[in-house]
Amino acid sequence: MKNKYTELFTNLFSRKTNSNSLQLLRYIFVGGIAFVFDFLFLFFFTEFTKLGYLISAGLSFLIGLVVNYALSISWIFNKEKFTWDSLVGHDFVIFIITGLIGLGLNGILMFTLTDLIVLNYLVSKLITVPIVLFWNFLSRKYLL
Repeated sequence: MKNKYTELFTNLFSRKTNSNSLQLLRYIFVGGIAFVFDFLFLFFFTEFTKLGYLISAGLSFLIGLVVNYALSISWIFNKEKFTWDSLVGHDFVIFIITGLIGLGLNGILMFTLTDLIVLNYLVSKLITVPIVLFWNFLSRKYLL
């Protein structure tokens, strides 16, 4: 029985895979880690540095983007290991372009939900995250 669970854990977390469902599961996990960075920096920038929530959302999103890239290329999409030198490569440019589109979606949704629908900016972020996550996964899966 232990061997069965060890095999499942190995398949989920350590083996390279081209399975869309397993890559999506991993992307959600990585997205969760990037979200923690994004959310905490959004709160930090807005509450402690007193930046406006949209500027804070942009900065925190970019921090989450770098975290996501580092984990995605080495663990999800079977690319080379992350190095700081890889931040200047072709894949990172595509990653940034798809991320900037995601950032645009993030900003539009944050503005719409916070200013037009009048939700708290943190609630708006919780609604925005899954929408942007699926955009980022699908675009990166097929463009990288």
